[in-house]
Amino acid sequence: MLLKSAEAMDFEQLIQRFTTTRAKSEKLAAPLSEEDCLLQAMPDVSPTKWHLAHTSWFYEQFLLLPYWKKFRPFRPDYSFLFNSYYEGVGTRVERPKRGLLSRPSLSEVQLYRKFVTAAVQEFLSESPPPETLPIVELGIHHEEQHQELILTDIKFNLFCNPQRPAYSNIRSTPSASTAKLPTWISFAEGIHHIGCDSKDFAFDNERPRHRVFLESFEICNRGVTNEEYLEFIEARGYQRAELWLSDGWAAVQRNNWNAPLYWEHKGSEFSIFTLHGMQPLRPEEPVTHLSHYEADAYARFRGKRLPSEMEWETAITNAGVDLEDRGKFWEWTSSAYLPYPGFQPFENGLGEYNGKFMSNQMVLRGGSTATPHHSLRATYRNFFPPESRWQFTGMRLAI
Repeated sequence: MLLKSAEAMDFEQLIQRFTTTRAKSEKLAAPLSEEDCLLQAMPDVSPTKWHLAHTSWFYEQFLLLPYWKKFRPFRPDYSFLFNSYYEGVGTRVERPKRGLLSRPSLSEVQLYRKFVTAAVQEFLSESPPPETLPIVELGIHHEEQHQELILTDIKFNLFCNPQRPAYSNIRSTPSASTAKLPTWISFAEGIHHIGCDSKDFAFDNERPRHRVFLESFEICNRGVTNEEYLEFIEARGYQRAELWLSDGWAAVQRNNWNAPLYWEHKGSEFSIFTLHGMQPLRPEEPVTHLSHYEADAYARFRGKRLPSEMEWETAITNAGVDLEDRGKFWEWTSSAYLPYPGFQPFENGLGEYNGKFMSNQMVLRGGSTATPHHSLRATYRNFFPPESRWQFTGMRLAI
């Protein structure tokens, strides 16, 4: 089902958010060359050009073609080129081959974006059916997710260049240490409510709200820092099989992991690749770009564990509790990505948005510095395979 949240939103506000979101995607791509926009250094990332096109295809496929009789697509073959994973709407280019799409050119994709943006604006100006407004709102949130991917994907793509070029030459200045001594926030056993029940926007996998029973637990007030994770490395954590899940240990051996992604030795010190290029590792900052396996192994090293997603949400929604570092990095949990009791996917082809991935994935909570601030709601559920680490993924410990 699609919620009616957009019906309660001011119509002019909806149009403004659509226009602003479309412009932001183009602004994020502006620092990149046409060659940068074609890069796909591994199957998990997509070229920036593809993100720009796919977020336009989404509106064509799910809004304009079904609901606007006079609409004609920009180019019919784009339906094949820029479909992501929607089996119900036709075939598509295989995900690992998106970087082979040298044509259409970036300039043609930019024309395509202008065409779709203008078409949606015109459609909205003609008193559209009320059931289409939630689709527009979903499209906005969908594009914002791809804006996050534009940043994380180009970071990985540029890292694969031996020159380590920066996405932005505006370097952040080192800040004073903000990491405080870890303290533990206690919660008694009991029944808690998890999930979204408001009329505001939420993805289908955040609903329905339901009850869970939790044993008593404690959660750390802040995330694990680079300095703390460095102690794990220096204690030969990547060489100690007893700390790792079986699949995790196999991943360490297969990938030759010995530090988080983007960490590099510079003399006797570590440096880290950022969107601003290589920078000295800041000990006080939260550690990021960890796989679930690394987060789990580190927790074992400390004699702790990762919180479940139910514990994490309970802590976030508890009045008076402030979990520091929230919104700086995606936080791995110990929870497999599964449907809530009574889960109902979005209607029609949009039902493939989240539900089909509820296998072999782990839940992350919170949000990162690349996530839009208004999306940092307590119920937001992200999910990735446990070996993934190109996102801004870190951890918070629990007992």
